[in-house]
Amino acid sequence: MDLDHSSWMWDGVYTHLFGGIMLTAALLGLSTSYFGAIHVPSLPFFLPDLGMFHQKKSGKKRIRVYMDGCFDLMHYGHANALRQAKALGDELVVGVVSDEEIIANKGPPVLSMEERLALVSGLKWVDEVIANAPYAITEEFMHRLFNEHKIDYIIHGDDPCLLPDGTDAYALAKKAGRYKQIKRTEGVSSTDIVGRILESSKDMKVLEGQEGSSPHGEPDEKSHAKGGHISHFLPTSRRIVQFSNGSKGPGPNARVVYIDGAFDLFHAGHVEILKNARQLGDFLLVGIHSDQIVSEQRGTHYPLMHLHERSLSVLACRYVDEVVIGAPWEVTRDMVCLLA
Repeated sequence: MDLDHSSWMWDGVYTHLFGGIMLTAALLGLSTSYFGAIHVPSLPFFLPDLGMFHQKKSGKKRIRVYMDGCFDLMHYGHANALRQAKALGDELVVGVVSDEEIIANKGPPVLSMEERLALVSGLKWVDEVIANAPYAITEEFMHRLFNEHKIDYIIHGDDPCLLPDGTDAYALAKKAGRYKQIKRTEGVSSTDIVGRILESSKDMKVLEGQEGSSPHGEPDEKSHAKGGHISHFLPTSRRIVQFSNGSKGPGPNARVVYIDGAFDLFHAGHVEILKNARQLGDFLLVGIHSDQIVSEQRGTHYPLMHLHERSLSVLACRYVDEVVIGAPWEVTRDMVCLLA
């Protein structure tokens, strides 16, 4: 008999049986001292172990889901995809596609395997990582996921993932009935980010060619390349809440650590420095500089990612507890009192 489906029935039987015994005792006027004078088997011996059934119910199998990707030039769209994947199960296993597979199917990656592994491992929703995963879900790899890694479902976005021959990379998972789909995050992609980098590089060359065009040796305002790059990201409070740690704040005696920066094009170095900062205390608060401050400090062609895009990337990091969106460049005494 399947205990998961029948435990409710046994719970009811034992409840009524125990209640009947106690009711009979009360009607006969028997006291607990009388029961102590005669030998009555204890409840755990007299009845089967009730705890076994409750343990079976509470020990329900955890759902393990798998999602893979190249995760090159990781952005908040990748993070949101993995957040959605984690919501479909209890444990999220992520496969990072090998350099060789990326080259064969898409072209050479920008980031190395080590950098991409560091970025994926640094996300708060990721429980395990599989390095050098295949680009397509082959029958052999699918059996490995099901048997070795105990995966229940394979997940991908609603955008098509086609192999060079035009076939669906997830066809086998769909056929096996072990496939689930999430919604793609609109407004950002690795291709879009590469375009921003190229545009920024072009802006820098324009500025270098126009140096000295003003009396003070700086290009005048009219000759500036357009600062800021087109972004289709629309920030909402709901998205920020989805990425945040909720209302959880530092404890009464917690040591709060503050670190700030631009965190533009979030990369493995950012993950490492945030990890080190978190180890210095109990609560890590991260200040994200505004677009204006980043432009003033680094040039009009920066930042490549806008303030809310950068904030989501930082919030997705497992070592970060809270962020200050639009933090000032200088940490003043008033700011310290405000954040305390």
